[in-house]
Amino acid sequence: MDIIFINELRLSLKVGIYDWERVAPQTVQFDLEIGLPGARAARTHSIDDTIDYAKVVSRIEALTHEQHFPLVEKLAEAIAQLVTGEFRAPWVKVSV
Repeated sequence: MDIIFINELRLSLKVGIYDWERVAPQTVQFDLEIGLPGARAARTHSIDDTIDYAKVVSRIEALTHEQHFPLVEKLAEAIAQLVTGEFRAPWVKVSV
């Protein structure tokens, strides 16, 4: 199985349970390993047969700006659900 790696994605977002964390954005770094649903893209060379990592990054940016996450665990879970749900990855590993 092929894997897409997105390393050292740094975003400024509000995360945490304390009052100051709800006001001041923090820089958070993400590393993702995304399993691909098959090896078809290696044969076809078509972006339609794989997961477009630029779109994944764009959706993660949107998600982190739309919501405040009180815990990094909830943030990681939301990203994992986004990648497996919207992009149909069979599995994903998210490090925050």
